[in-house]
Amino acid sequence: MKMILRWFPYGDDSVTLEQIKQTPGVSGVATCLPKIPVGEVWPLDVLEELKKEINEARLEMEVIESVNIHEDIKKGLPSRDNYINNYIKTIENLSKVGVKILCYNFMPVIDWARSELAHKLEDGSYAMAYRHDEVVKMNPSIMADVMAQKSRGYSLPGWEPERLEQMAADIEFYNNITTEEYWENMKYFLDAVIPYAEKHDIQMAIHPDDPPWPLYGLPKVITNAENIRKFLSLNSSKYNGLTLCTGSLGSNINNDMAEIIREFSGEGRVHFAHIRNLKHLSEKDFDESAHLSQCGDLDMFEIVKAFNDTDFDGYIRPDHGRMIWGEKARPGYGLYDRAIGANYILGLWEALEKMKKMK
Repeated sequence: MKMILRWFPYGDDSVTLEQIKQTPGVSGVATCLPKIPVGEVWPLDVLEELKKEINEARLEMEVIESVNIHEDIKKGLPSRDNYINNYIKTIENLSKVGVKILCYNFMPVIDWARSELAHKLEDGSYAMAYRHDEVVKMNPSIMADVMAQKSRGYSLPGWEPERLEQMAADIEFYNNITTEEYWENMKYFLDAVIPYAEKHDIQMAIHPDDPPWPLYGLPKVITNAENIRKFLSLNSSKYNGLTLCTGSLGSNINNDMAEIIREFSGEGRVHFAHIRNLKHLSEKDFDESAHLSQCGDLDMFEIVKAFNDTDFDGYIRPDHGRMIWGEKARPGYGLYDRAIGANYILGLWEALEKMKKMK
């Protein structure tokens, strides 16, 4: 297992590579090229420069998060083949700079949703929060405005300005196709891309829907064990795998996270893991929390043990952190709470490894 942190380049991050390198146990970063418009090829020379910067900080660039999928692919439009070809060229370029994991999602229009980016918790820290009724009352444009106002000037993946004008029309489009048609569009993408992922030795790792329930009439598919089984059956290659996010899947109180991890990690289909905790206020309302088990509703020991018991050898990163100790950073991506989370997870992992040797 390798522990990494997410990092945004080009000054779009309050956290530096030097600070990440000083975080015990962290070997690299999951990064991205936010300046490249969705659907275009990620240029090799730009990737080489990015890798050089990361390597000079004595960190690895083995995980990319994410190469977003153009909406025409998700819609199944005739133009999708051109965008799929660009995606394949990007996979080839990523392989040339040593990338091993490509984390992506197939969520239509909206990558993720929160009602608040800086909700004050009882301990005085701030975290992202979700109140379903409030989100439903907002249309995506209002939500985008709220997020932009509270993002502290940092970009928010999935809420890029160029996508906002098209959102209303896209939502209307999806309201007129069936979920089965959406599954078919997903299979078309996988069948086109996975052979090249195999050729270039890059594991494709889809991220679950966030939140994992219907919103604005949009299809939600990576939401629970049953749907994950269906997704993996669309293409049986081991290169067709998961980014198992405990925060996204765990926000559905019916999902048993340890059981889900044991099933799919045990099958070798989990390539990347986002581990975080959250506190449910109701079936569809939650606050993000500190990683420690007692701070939320997810049992972090059982989650990490499930990965360890299944000999998980992929990449883990602590997911969203709180804003603590007066830090001002991109919502969810400050340094302090994520560093604490990383070392909490590493501590559990070390204990589990040593317990194995004592048997």
